[in-house]
This record gives sequence, structure tokens and C-alpha cells, in this order.
Amino acid sequence: MSKVVVTGRIPEAALALLRAEHDVDAWDGSESIGREELLSRVAGADAVVSLLTERIDGELLDAAGPQLKVVANVAVGYDNIDVPACRKRGVVATNTPGVLTEATADIAFGLILMATRRLGEGERLIRSGAAWKWGMFFLLGSGLQGKTLGIVGMGGIGQATARRAKAFGMEVVYQSRSEIDPAIAEELGARRVDLDELLTVSDVVSVHCPYGPATHHLIGDEQLAAMKETAYLVNTARGPIVDEAALAAALRAGLIAGAGLDVFEKEPTVHPELLELENVALVPHLGSATVETRTAMATLAADNALAVLAGEQPPTQIS
Repeated sequence: MSKVVVTGRIPEAALALLRAEHDVDAWDGSESIGREELLSRVAGADAVVSLLTERIDGELLDAAGPQLKVVANVAVGYDNIDVPACRKRGVVATNTPGVLTEATADIAFGLILMATRRLGEGERLIRSGAAWKWGMFFLLGSGLQGKTLGIVGMGGIGQATARRAKAFGMEVVYQSRSEIDPAIAEELGARRVDLDELLTVSDVVSVHCPYGPATHHLIGDEQLAAMKETAYLVNTARGPIVDEAALAAALRAGLIAGAGLDVFEKEPTVHPELLELENVALVPHLGSATVETRTAMATLAADNALAVLAGEQPPTQIS
């Protein structure tokens, strides 16, 4: 039997698939596994099923040994994996696209509503016990009907978010490396523009692009200054795509009206200035956090690992 190391807690359904055929060493601590413990456990592994909290780099691959065949990431993003290092060692790397599309789009649109309708502020007010009274100008937010949603990165999650926006009566523009399917563009009424135009015309900007060197701090001082003063920024992709210090400064100065973040530059740490502001909704990386989605993600990762160990093509290979 091959040795499979699972770097964190995953749903039992996925573990059962792996255990049916292989010897599984699964970390079940309530906290993320420590680096030294991880390097020790992967020694002799034929497969590693990893979470986004673990860094899969040359050091770890060498600690595992030359018999390692596959790293199956339980996430659609794979910025925690050194893909060239895997390729150099002949290790297959996989991720879990598709299965978390709808759940993440739900969170994106939830954050849009939280930010534009000031729901977080309202809930904090109620919980504080402070006196309040309904009034014509009490916690006024911004409606979405007839407004423009700008989507940065029009992959599956971006498209799913656009479908929700259409149901709310919004217009959609998008920036992406390539045109989307014309039939989908027609269905969504989506128009492709460059980033500069998207920022200037959008009432809400929602970030869905992959993270990498080209998108590090893609949204910074210059981009925030280009947005409308009445606009909102939402990020459910990866934290470092947005310069948090620049965002905090823009929110404090009123350069934009508000923001909603599900991801952060240095998770789980949040920029302290953001914590002081009322006009930003903050949630702890909940994009895929449904029972159904997390189970599907882990099961797909298990299927990827099992396929490679069986000498077959995995369903969702990165490299």
C-alpha cells in the first residue's frame, strides 16, 4: 500500500476513499500542522493531500523523497504550491476547481450586500446595545439595481457572480486575459474592458483573478484612486491581490465608499487599520465554507491522488 499524508483535517468521506486503498497518515489537530512536524510526516510519502495553509516547496518535496508522485491541493488556488519545483521532480500537482464556484460566488455577493447596505454596521450596532431609532437617513446604503458590477477575472467564479448580479438588475463589465464564450457574454450582458475603464465605470468592483507575481497588489493606491467615491471593492480571491494598507487609507479618506473582504494579505492577521473602520465588511475566508462544497473539494483531491497512484490521469491536474 502507498503512503498518503494528509496535512490537515478533511471530511471523513474523502479520508474513507483514501483509506480504502492506501495507508493514510492524516493530521487531525485543531490547529494547522507545524512545519517541522509536517516535514517529518511526509518522509516516504507517495502522495500528499495538502491544505492551502501548508507551503509545498522544494524543501518539503525533498523531505518526502523521490518516490513522491502527487501533491493534491484541497483548494482551487495553488499559490501555496511551488509548481515548478514539483515539475522539476516529476511530481504531479492538482487542485479542485469547479466544485467551489457557486459557494464562493454566494460569499462574493453576500459581501456586496453587506458593504453596500451596511449590514455589518447595523449588526454591530444592535449587538453593542447602543440606543437606536429608525429614521429616514439612518444607516443609508446604496442600491444595486441599475448599477455596474466590474469583475476582475472572469473565470467560473466571476461568471457565477455575474449571474447573481444580473438577477439584481446590475450591468456587468469584466477584465480578463481573454474573452469569455460569446454565448455566456450574451447571457450575462457582460462587456470586456481593460482594468482602467473597469475601475472608473464600476459601482462595485469584485476581484476573482488568480494570485501570482503579475497580480500582486493589482489593486493599490492608483487603482483605488481611479474608482468612484461611491464605489465598493470586494475581494474573495486571494488577499495579496489587494494592497491592504492602500485600501485602509482609501476607505479612511473616503476615496471609495466601502469594501468587503473574505481574504487577507497575511492570513489570519488582518491589517489593524481595517479593523478600526466601519465601512468595511470582514469575514474569515468563508468562500468555500459549506458542508457540501468542502466535502466535494476534499473528495476531488482524494480522486486526484488516487488516480495518480494508480498510474492514471487525474481529473484536475495543474502540471
